[in-house]
Amino acid sequence: MKKKLCLAAFVAMSAAMIFASIDEALVKGANFLLSKQDSSGYWSDRQMPALSALPLWALSGLGELSDKDFSSRVEASRKLAAAYILSTQRPDGGFYVPKPGRGGSGLGNYNTAVCLSALFESKMAASSALLKAREYIASSQLVGDDTMAGGFGYDKISRRRYADLSNTSYALDAMRRTESLEEFRHGSSRVDVNWSQALKFVENLMKKDGPQAGGAAYNETTAQAGKSVDKKGRVHLRAYGSMTYAAVLSMCHAKLDRSDARVRQAFEYLSKNWSVDENPGMGNQGLYYFYDIMARALSASGAKEVGGHDWKKELSQKLLSLQKKDGSWVNDNNRFWEADPVLCTAFAMLTLELCR
Repeated sequence: MKKKLCLAAFVAMSAAMIFASIDEALVKGANFLLSKQDSSGYWSDRQMPALSALPLWALSGLGELSDKDFSSRVEASRKLAAAYILSTQRPDGGFYVPKPGRGGSGLGNYNTAVCLSALFESKMAASSALLKAREYIASSQLVGDDTMAGGFGYDKISRRRYADLSNTSYALDAMRRTESLEEFRHGSSRVDVNWSQALKFVENLMKKDGPQAGGAAYNETTAQAGKSVDKKGRVHLRAYGSMTYAAVLSMCHAKLDRSDARVRQAFEYLSKNWSVDENPGMGNQGLYYFYDIMARALSASGAKEVGGHDWKKELSQKLLSLQKKDGSWVNDNNRFWEADPVLCTAFAMLTLELCR
């Protein structure tokens, strides 16, 4: 009996120590972000509001802070960031900076989805602005009867018909996260996406059989993680970790639970390919995005373990080991902009906040 009590005390102590380490890492990460914010409120790139929304989102998840001076600086930073992001909202409701060379939208879907989520979580924007952003996202969903229907691409205005699972998961996350705002909409019907069509889009990107069964690809045309050609000359795009977590998150937001065969199969793939050392199928490409989407998907699903792995414990310990002395995180591989320590630090903090 005494041995059991001692073991329980040790486990509880270890959990408390991890929690304290996470808090310390978050404060260090926040200080790094505060030191890198431009005086006009943005981080990294004035023309990409999502790159400022992610730090705002991360700073908004710190919780109560005992240091009043630090808390005051965080609050001032959040207000500055929110004001900058709101200044990028266009008449159509989207948050983006128009870029004529990119079809005029400046990655409008991606930027708007991230900004909507961040502003909602920060509680620093009027519901009217956020409701307009929901209208923009809903109107950006592709319609039709092909395999792209139901999905979202980077832009609402595009030279070609295009959708991918990453942008789709950001859009669906933002719309489900902010659905309570529709209670404040007056004089018109509620705005939402077509969830059944979105689910069909996600399903189409999931492997149904073979060694990658349950895994999900980025889209059906872009070989983000490589491709293979079978004996009949058919091209097969590989599934990989971050997109499978994006599929899980999207299915959870479409109100599927762990008992659904599609969700179960995705978890079987993730269990077989469990890792916190790399983005399975991609190595260190998009590693911090992988950590963030993993934590959001597993939190949404309510899963405590993946293939017997305590994901919160293993993921938080990995991130704690990767933090730099200045409080930042950064990826040596610059694909998907991850050589930017602000982006990686925001992703890491968002992940640790969910691990807490």
